[in-house]
Amino acid sequence: MIKKAIIPAAGRSSRLWPQNQKHKSLTRIMGRSLISYALQGLKEAGINEAWVVQGPERDVEKELKKEKTGLKIKYVVQPKPRGTGDALLWALKFFKEDFVLAGPHKTDFAENFRPFLKKTKKGRAVVFGVKTKNPWDFGIVKFASGRAKKIVENPAKGKEPSDIKATEVYVLPGNFREYLEKVKKREQSLIDAINLLLQEKGADFFLLKKDTVSLKYPWDILPLLERMLESKRLKKEVSSRAGIGKNVVIKGKVHVAENAVIGDNTVIYGPVFVGQGCVIGANNVLRGPVSLEKNAKTGALCEIKNSLIGEGTHFHSGYVGDSVIGRDCRFGAGFLTANRRIDRKNIKVEIKGSKIDSGLTYFGTVVGNNSRFGARVSTMPGVLIGSGCRIGPNTTVSENVSDNATYYSKFKNIVKKK
Repeated sequence: MIKKAIIPAAGRSSRLWPQNQKHKSLTRIMGRSLISYALQGLKEAGINEAWVVQGPERDVEKELKKEKTGLKIKYVVQPKPRGTGDALLWALKFFKEDFVLAGPHKTDFAENFRPFLKKTKKGRAVVFGVKTKNPWDFGIVKFASGRAKKIVENPAKGKEPSDIKATEVYVLPGNFREYLEKVKKREQSLIDAINLLLQEKGADFFLLKKDTVSLKYPWDILPLLERMLESKRLKKEVSSRAGIGKNVVIKGKVHVAENAVIGDNTVIYGPVFVGQGCVIGANNVLRGPVSLEKNAKTGALCEIKNSLIGEGTHFHSGYVGDSVIGRDCRFGAGFLTANRRIDRKNIKVEIKGSKIDSGLTYFGTVVGNNSRFGARVSTMPGVLIGSGCRIGPNTTVSENVSDNATYYSKFKNIVKKK
């Protein structure tokens, strides 16, 4: 059985902006990084050693040293982010055994992939796939005579070879380095090498019954949040060291950590995670899935629904729906996220100058770290706001705001400063 895994965690995660100040695998849900959950899942599936490829800043290593995974972890530095293929070349200098390649955000590894690992054959590659409704966004498996023959990256609409996407998880043979060295060095060299392997040696294929976690765009954090909070990882518990006010109603699966405070008359509908040191004001409503990370705070009359709130972020009052908020942000009174279009159609989001269909009819906003919002600010559906921003009072944010920008309304004119 496979005992080693390589976890590439050195890329820029540029499409995840504004939630890409660190590697995307360091996004925290329920007080832990995604990569720590992924490593724990590998352990549960029988892997005992993981090689984590990180960037020169070593931020992944710094975070993982604070968390327990049960795995033997070895770190490799990829000096420049030149794609997953290059990352593998750095790791494969050190061993020649068959291995699992898994994305660092695959928190569902044990659930989805463990049953198949026992069926793998020594020296034989394995491709895992799952059905998708939007194949043009992924690497799609092309079949011939019932066998996987090629992975086609982002095929044009109407030219998809199948509706089966590759899952970013593979079992690869110990000599895979030879295939990587044969293909041209480019961003897509991993897929090139896998396709060369499929052409020369073939591979086994397993179709998953349940879709696996993807983390390509910032809104992908929301279904990931839902899956995490609905899993066994959320423990239903109210700490004896938490302060619970009068007339508080807690329904469903809710975790309230130590030193958290829940104000009077607040209603919490699980699944909800309230982290250490959080302070929830009076007359709040939390409608899960919601994860309030360490030291988050709300004032009176605040409603939060289906959202991830980063460490140390504070709200005065208002409504936050279907949103992802970074660390150490401050929101003045009356902050509101619009999270649906009037016509109820899918919400489109601007990514790198192009409008991308999120596939969601409910989607509020995504905010980076350390941004500040004046009183009575509102955001339109699907707006992205960077880190270090300043949003003036009485402003409706109707377009993306870049990092470290100032954005406010003045006499019906929008003023932007960089």
